[in-house]
Amino acid sequence: MHRIRVVIADRHPIVRQGLADVLGTERDFRLVACCGDGPSCIEAIRLFVPEIAIVDPTLPDIGGPEILAVTRAEKFRTRLVFFAGYIHDSDIASLASGGAYSVISKDIEPRLLLQILRQVANNHRLAPPTPNELEPAEETTKAAKAAHAPLTDRERQIMRLVSEGLSNKEIARRLNVTDGTIKVHLHHIFQKLEVCNRTVLATLAISQVHKLDAPQEDREASFEASPGTRSTVADKIRSVRNR
Repeated sequence: MHRIRVVIADRHPIVRQGLADVLGTERDFRLVACCGDGPSCIEAIRLFVPEIAIVDPTLPDIGGPEILAVTRAEKFRTRLVFFAGYIHDSDIASLASGGAYSVISKDIEPRLLLQILRQVANNHRLAPPTPNELEPAEETTKAAKAAHAPLTDRERQIMRLVSEGLSNKEIARRLNVTDGTIKVHLHHIFQKLEVCNRTVLATLAISQVHKLDAPQEDREASFEASPGTRSTVADKIRSVRNR
């Protein structure tokens, strides 16, 4: 089985630990390095060539935009996902235009984080919401309220495959249909559930259908982490601050 190689780069040890715990519960992820500053992040990307780097945009010494510039200049294959506690819309737009695959809040639920990372590993660039769009949490709530809309068996099947991070082509191959057929089904699903993008659809599918209980995977020998967590990474940070 192919494993998605990941580098974590965050200034806060508790965030690195929390992310490692979440990734450690999944068989298809392999954590190859944890870094606390920009230069070590770049060196880890050079050394391990991971599919994904989860990066704090405010790393010491070399920040997010500079890391993006280096990855472009050196033509790294690594896809950068920025993991931010708080960030201005202008900064999000700057990171997205600079080549970031996604910008994720540290309040995200672990299951949704994993699904986003799987989509990024499949080369899906997940643009952050514009000011005119609903916030993800609000839109997911809206979709949940609309979930009584009758989906066909095939639509539920496609919704589940989207939540697993599969692209339209991969879903079409899995179901032995054309890409166009999948697009039509997704259009109908979006209309019925009143959602506008795959990320929100995946969130709804995970919250209602998926029970992810993957076995614990072996870690890198040089990194020790505690068993998997069901809380958000932000919860871990708050618990440490409150001690």
